[in-house]
Amino acid sequence: MHPPGRKAPHHTRRSDAPRFTTTYRSRLLAWTARPERGDVPGWVLITIMTAGIVAALWLVAEPLLTGLFSTAVRSVGS
Repeated sequence: MHPPGRKAPHHTRRSDAPRFTTTYRSRLLAWTARPERGDVPGWVLITIMTAGIVAALWLVAEPLLTGLFSTAVRSVGS
């Protein structure tokens, strides 16, 4: 017997495992039966737009970064 106000320690019983498996399986089947799982076209659009922004910035920044790097290497070598 446990003292008043204290809960008994939780022990996993063998009977809990089949119930957990059944609950998990039923939730998994219900989740896979739903047709909508997210906004895939939206994420694809965001990814493509991000790649476009990076490419545009690279076109602008490449000559500047190349000149900066070349100047830095020349100043260290002299």
